Amino acid sequence: MYDPTGLTVLVLFGVVILVLSVVARRTGANAPVLLTLGGLALAFVPATSGLRVPPELVVLLFLPALLYWESLTTSLQEIRNDLRTLVLSSVFLVLATAAAVAAAAHHLLGMGWAVAFVLGAIVAPTDATAVAAVARALPRRQLTMLRAESLVNDGTALVLFGVAVAAATGAEEFEPLGALGAFALSYLGGTAVGALVAWLAVTARRIAGDALLGSVISVLTPFVAFLLAEEIHASGVLAVVVAGLAISRVGPRIISARTRVQSYSFWQITTFLLNAALFVLVGLQLPRALREVSSRSLGAAVLAALLVAVVVVVVRLLWMFTIPYLIRLLDRRASQRARRIGARGRLPLAWSGFRGAVSLAIALAVPLTTTTGAPFPDRDLLIVIAFGVILVTLVGQGLTLPAVIRFGHFGPDTSFDRQVLVARKRTLDAALEALPRLAADHEMPEGLVARVRAEHEHRRHVLDPAHGSDADALDDAREDAAVETELRIALLHERRRLLLHLRDESVIDDAVLLVVQAELDNEELGLRGAPGPE
Repeated sequence: MYDPTGLTVLVLFGVVILVLSVVARRTGANAPVLLTLGGLALAFVPATSGLRVPPELVVLLFLPALLYWESLTTSLQEIRNDLRTLVLSSVFLVLATAAAVAAAAHHLLGMGWAVAFVLGAIVAPTDATAVAAVARALPRRQLTMLRAESLVNDGTALVLFGVAVAAATGAEEFEPLGALGAFALSYLGGTAVGALVAWLAVTARRIAGDALLGSVISVLTPFVAFLLAEEIHASGVLAVVVAGLAISRVGPRIISARTRVQSYSFWQITTFLLNAALFVLVGLQLPRALREVSSRSLGAAVLAALLVAVVVVVVRLLWMFTIPYLIRLLDRRASQRARRIGARGRLPLAWSGFRGAVSLAIALAVPLTTTTGAPFPDRDLLIVIAFGVILVTLVGQGLTLPAVIRFGHFGPDTSFDRQVLVARKRTLDAALEALPRLAADHEMPEGLVARVRAEHEHRRHVLDPAHGSDADALDDAREDAAVETELRIALLHERRRLLLHLRDESVIDDAVLLVVQAELDNEELGLRGAPGPE
């Protein structure tokens, strides 16, 4: 007989994710916190209590997939607008955080400098999945800044981790020039590999010319980018991010609608499950980490974790309220003044430094022994501290973030809705302008042309009410479009009801039902919006 343990674990994870996600959506509770608590409960279930998470699973499977989807759905234009802030926060803030944590660990916890910097590298990067899950209530610009930061800073932390581990294990002596070269190779190599893989993916899509094969290429892209970059000792994280951003830019020109629907549907369900599973894994591994502490007492380990968490939070707060103001003294361009964020608006950015799966994976990847065969110093303590920082930032800051956002006094963010409205108007105008030419090219009958024109003119009229202020017009247009959409969808439901009746009465067979049902489904997707970036 087969051993059902693996299937049992899979089912338990699925049930926990499903139940707690439903509870979070029904109650408005913080989903990552609930999932972490669910993982903590699984730690006391016999089937999962002994489960160990290989760091390779998180780094090689979870990380490329999640980063790729995040990069596909992040605004490249917003990244360019705030590129300076992104570079500062994803490189220099990571280094500053790692240095501050290392100093605290060395002077207050008695760690050697190399091991202390290993700890700093573990807890320095924010986590893209945690930011996306917890900080969605922020205005679009602030959320994009946080997502972009968390996409790139993993690469900085992983390079720093590699340098520190080499020094701590005795594999290499620390050399500033060597470390600088490692950073240069990581960023330049990762960027080059990401651009190359994006070009290969686009070329492969053109050759394949098939929606299903195009979706397969989409699935392979992040893993190919990560693998190639790691093989040349460059940043796999940055390679995945660059590939995703590049494809998000050129993809609309060469990817078919069917391929997009299939790919987005796959990535939405996959990344949802991976993201939720990571939070469950954090909770699941915590009791084991606490049980395996041997270099310090449990109480001392918990206090050390709280100390490092405080350092991480304080450094980010100090950074956000000093560095931007120093830059303002040097850069007084009008374009930059227009993009400045006040102190109230900056506080949620400073408070959203959530740590997550990346820190967990890096901590678990600390080697067991040094090059001499001796146990790696304080490895058990490093893992406990990583868990403590994740929990403090994810739970403590995550639960208080709504209050911090309210303190920020953000007005309604209508910029996205306005741009959507502009896009819909302009595309409909272009269609109406091109209609006579296209009708002549396709030799369409006049009656059909008139019907298509009337439908497009009606859609255009709904989006452009002739009364009220701009805000009122936006609300009216949205309401009218929603009412029309609901009416059309209700009619589709009636058509489906009759279709099922025809099948049940043996007027049509199941194969016919599938064909007509697909047509109705595609029509509903056109009304509701096909799966895509959220």
